[in-house]
Amino acid sequence: MNEILHMLEQDGRLTIEQLAERSGRPVEEVRQMVAEAEAGGIIRKYKAVINWDHVDNNLITYAFIEVKVTPQREFGFDTVAERIMRFPEVHALYLLSGSYDLHVVVRGKDLREIANFVTTKLATLDSVLSTTTHFMLKGYKVDGDIMEDIETPNRLPASM
Repeated sequence: MNEILHMLEQDGRLTIEQLAERSGRPVEEVRQMVAEAEAGGIIRKYKAVINWDHVDNNLITYAFIEVKVTPQREFGFDTVAERIMRFPEVHALYLLSGSYDLHVVVRGKDLREIANFVTTKLATLDSVLSTTTHFMLKGYKVDGDIMEDIETPNRLPASM
């Protein structure tokens, strides 16, 4: 099963037949494995990794926000995380170890929209003690994929 999942994680467009061929398993066995993984919530969805820097009129800005929160009695960080993840601006949310409790990835059309989200929605939550916002300037590798083709130098290396 893990082999099939890894292949799909690398390329969600692979067909059942391609997965079967590459794994050496029968087509029906692979079809059943994928169906069970989808039904069981193991495969959450299929998606494309987009290099937004190459899209004309790119109106998407990402920010990474570190959040310190007060955990809720009997629920820990889960209740706070559930409130934060429901905001449409939140693209991803992680519980951390270390100085900050939560790592929030936010998408917006510009810096102002993200700043407005932080000041009017996120920072005003009762459990939020502090936030630190970092704006993404450039993505070099996203979801395991290198965003730019690496050019090889046209000249021979110099030796001394």
